[in-house]
Amino acid sequence: MEDQESGRLAGQDLQLSRRSVLRGIGFGAAAAGAGGLLAACGSAIKGAGSGAAGTINIGLITPLTGAFAGFASGDQFVLSLVKGASIYKSGIKIGGKTYKININVQDSQSSPTRAAQVAQQLIANHADLILTTSTPEVTNPVAAACQKAGTPSLATVVPWESWYAGLGGDPLKPTTDFKYASMFFFGLKEFNGTFEPIWNRIHTNKIVACQYPNDADGNAFRFGFEPLIKADGYTVVDGGAYTDGTADFTSMISLFKNKNCEVFSNCPIPPDFNTFWHQASQQGFKPKIATVAKVLLFPADCDALGPTLVNNIATDSWWGPYMPYSSSLDGMTASALAAAYEAKSGQQWLQSLGSTYSLFEVAKEALSKVSDPHDKAEVADALHNVNYSGICGPINFAAGPAPGVGIIRPVGVQWKAQPAGSKYPVEMKVVDNSLNPSVPIGANLVATNA
Repeated sequence: MEDQESGRLAGQDLQLSRRSVLRGIGFGAAAAGAGGLLAACGSAIKGAGSGAAGTINIGLITPLTGAFAGFASGDQFVLSLVKGASIYKSGIKIGGKTYKININVQDSQSSPTRAAQVAQQLIANHADLILTTSTPEVTNPVAAACQKAGTPSLATVVPWESWYAGLGGDPLKPTTDFKYASMFFFGLKEFNGTFEPIWNRIHTNKIVACQYPNDADGNAFRFGFEPLIKADGYTVVDGGAYTDGTADFTSMISLFKNKNCEVFSNCPIPPDFNTFWHQASQQGFKPKIATVAKVLLFPADCDALGPTLVNNIATDSWWGPYMPYSSSLDGMTASALAAAYEAKSGQQWLQSLGSTYSLFEVAKEALSKVSDPHDKAEVADALHNVNYSGICGPINFAAGPAPGVGIIRPVGVQWKAQPAGSKYPVEMKVVDNSLNPSVPIGANLVATNA
């Protein structure tokens, strides 16, 4: 089955040109915008010695504030658990020597410019490894700065195609090895494998309304995802490459209504989807099935819409308490991690708990394989060869789809409004496990709008 799927995707890939993909994902703009910043890193920093010889310095760059702060709302809790784990609390033994681990957290403020700046600061302060998470706007500038400076980096929660193209690679021919950059998440093939089975189970006219902005994720979907669904018999109605922050989607909604779109797909920033979905409801655009990416990933995203508007919208889930996985640091199960967060914070669990936690699991796996944690080339190589199972399940970086890229298998979920008096107004329930059958189904798939 996997070989057949790979063959089908390879055939579809031929429909896309390298130039269109790189232009669409925004590599040209990203490279131009980062040029001055990367030049500042300079060769003088590359290969610079670390700080204290007995300390491993790890940086974490995450959007604690700004438009993507929802992605990072559980990060401080995860850090408290990580710092309590033996390896991070007592140090790691490498070559007969025990190294303390120092974690330096930096807020990207959801800004590409800020992300690049704090990456430079960490590099200048002799970071041995930089971890980063949540959207291309954060992870790509960090990866580019680290690659330029020769500092190992590890990213997550970014489609691998957006990350790879942001470094200058070709996602259609992913042979370039960016030695100092690595990441784990999934890509357009997995989005297709998560959303299309849901679409196929709802009787529709197979006309898809696509709300994709003019940014790295939006253009990755436009130039990489649309050909996949077209090849499977779906008709695409592209709403146009709008600018992030658009306040009026009336013309796009009118287009979707006029074309009688019964399926909806998107990948906007959260505030834009809130605006769009409210306007869609007011103007009578009610697709039978809505599958969203980059938004409605977390409970806080649902608050702006409320239980009625969010009910039965589907999205992807890369982690949750329903995952049958355990921590490689202390054996904590996924369900125990979610429960601990809820008990400590008083808030509903969110799936970025797992991905942020896994950053530190992968870091531990790589560091345990090196002879010198300050040898940046050795640490980078170890990251590219991590193969383990942890809180997000099995991840094998050497297996591709590109050098230094590990894939985790998502499932399809729907937000379900809960009865009055329930602990939470809406809950995320697994409705499709086509890509990860080890995860149990938690609810019946139903149409977003009857």
